[in-house]
Formats: sequence, structure tokens, C-alpha cells
Amino acid sequence: MASDALFIGLMSGTSMDGVDAVLASISSTSANVIAHTHCPYPAPLLAQLQTLCTSGDHEIESLGIVENGVAEVFSQAVEHLLATSNVNAEQVTAIGSHGQTIRHRPTERRGYPNSRFTLQVGDPNIIATRTQIPVVADFRRKDMALGGQGAPLAPAFHHAMLSSPDEAQIVLNLGGIANITYLPATHSKNLQETVVGFDTGPANTLLDAWYRRFHGGAYDVSGAWAVSGSPQQKVIEACLQDPYFSLHFPKSTGREYFNLTWLESRVPDLMNYAPADIQASLLLVTARSVATAIESFPSAQKVLVCGGGVFNQYLIKTLSQILPRYTIASTATKNIHPMHVEALAFAWLAHQYWHKLPGNMPAVTGARAAAVLGSLVLPI
Repeated sequence: MASDALFIGLMSGTSMDGVDAVLASISSTSANVIAHTHCPYPAPLLAQLQTLCTSGDHEIESLGIVENGVAEVFSQAVEHLLATSNVNAEQVTAIGSHGQTIRHRPTERRGYPNSRFTLQVGDPNIIATRTQIPVVADFRRKDMALGGQGAPLAPAFHHAMLSSPDEAQIVLNLGGIANITYLPATHSKNLQETVVGFDTGPANTLLDAWYRRFHGGAYDVSGAWAVSGSPQQKVIEACLQDPYFSLHFPKSTGREYFNLTWLESRVPDLMNYAPADIQASLLLVTARSVATAIESFPSAQKVLVCGGGVFNQYLIKTLSQILPRYTIASTATKNIHPMHVEALAFAWLAHQYWHKLPGNMPAVTGARAAAVLGSLVLPI
């Protein structure tokens, strides 16, 4: 299993800004990106996806439509990767497709037994038949069947590819939701240390949603609007008092929880504040919740950041101020572009499936056992 093989990873996260796709050469010890592309969702499809993140009418009809629509965009991303890299479909071992999460309920609802579930759309049958490449998909539900949260899954990849023999590190993904992975030094003499990973709370999802309410464009570039506002301590504290932040890991969440409806419930007098002040406050909610999680692992001194939030200069500066004893750097310092990490993780998970190796980490997700994750769909 030492030889490299080509895999494609497809990932669209909680920001729902479209699919990130990578073509990568992967072995048991390395994962190297050959090509990358990003395909945004068409506006009508994005609107349907955002609507499906909360309960409403005609959900089954909408689900069927977005299931196919997301698969088409994912397929287009694969075709673009192959065309720009001069690689034929026959040369690719498999595609790892995360799909698009539209609902993630990792814990039981009171009074509703068997109510834990996770749902990703993007029919792998469409992707496989259109690209003529085997597709591994549905990575999360095996972990949930084993009692886990089904998320986060990237920590297993972080452990395999980003661990250091000499120093403990933290990988921080600033997507729509923020999550961290604690990676102990692989040569650590502390036998009690293990890899830990969990969602800390919102990263970009609230910032982006609030920005779009008042501006054109998808997000607050470099945090410029947040810089113009004054953080409101009452708003910050009201948000951080949400029970999710004090939950012990394993834990995971999504935009179906952290959204503008949630914000309005935490801050009933929301519209009494200047909009830029709310943006500045939300940035502090992200920074402080992330910092609290990171500070619970004092043996680490380096934080490797990936995801779209790495380009929010104000957010990164704020994190550096709150965490002065940590060195904060992009995953690019480890030769993985910060926008490639998540898609590369699902290419790696497809590789794990192909070789019948575990893709989850029970200490991270809470599953009863490590397991091979995913289901295979063949082109014909």
C-alpha cells in the first residue's frame, strides 16, 4: 500500500459557498494536491439549500431537487479538475464525496427516541455515472450507527498528515462552523494523550449571514466591516452563554443551530444596535469561543489554521491577541493550502475506504469503535 494513487475529494461545508474539489496523489503516508477547483452553487440552488437547513413546508420535494442539483455541481467540479490537469477518469481510483450537509442532529431530542441523524445531499449515483469514476460517499452515518456524532471526520486526516513527532499542535478550521483538532506529539511520552477534535461553535456562518443582511456580496472581506464597529459586551456575553459552548466533547453542530434565528433569540433587542457593532460582536463570539477551546490544550503552542476564515485578517489578528502564547500560522506552512484541507480530507477518506482502513477516530466522535466509513457507488 506504499504506492501512490489518484483520488478526488469533494467538499462543501456549512458556508454553502459551493464545492471545493481536489485531485490528489495519496499513499499511506502522504497526500499531495495536483489540482484544485471551486464551483459555486447557482443562486436558485443555494437559496433552496439554505431554506432546507431549517424545518419548513414541502421539504421532501425540495430535498429531491437539491439532491440532484448538488450532484450536478459536484460532477462539474470533477470534470473541470480532469480537464485542467490532463488526467483521464480511468486514472482516478475513486472520488470521496462529502455531499452538502443540510441537517445534522447528533444528539437525541428530548421525547423523541432514535432522533439522532445526519443528512447530506448530492446523489453519488449521478456523480459516478456522469464522471465514470467510482464514488465513495455517506461517510458520516456509519460513525453515528456506532454511537458517534458522525463529525468531525477531518481529525483522522489531520492526525495522519499533519502530526509532528516533536510538538503538540492544534489544527483550527474556520469554515462556517469552527472546529479544532488537538494533535499530541507522535513521540510523546505521555501515554494518556490522544487526538481530540470537536466543533467549537460558529466561525463564518453568523458573520456571513449578518453581513448579507445589509450588504451585497457573500462575506465581510478581511473583516473590514467588523473593524468599523464597536464590540458590545452585552451581546457577546448573551451569545457565549448558550449551553453549546460549555458542553464537553465529543460535540458537533451546524448552521441549523447557529443562524440568525439563534442570534435573535439570544439578543432580543438586536435591532437596537448599530449593524456594524453586531458584526464586531459576532467576530468576538467566534474568536473567544475558539480561544477557550484552544486554551484547554495547554501543551500545544502552535495553531495551524485552514478554511475561509484564515483570510479574515481581523479575525486572525484578534485570535493572536487573545492567544499570545500560541504561534498561529496557516496550514500552508505544512505544504497544504488552507482552502484544500477539507476536500483533501475526503480524498483521503476515499483512500481509507478503498484499502478497508478506519476513517473515524472514536476519541473524537464518541463512536464505540473505529470503522471503515462510506458506501461505494460504481459507474455501471
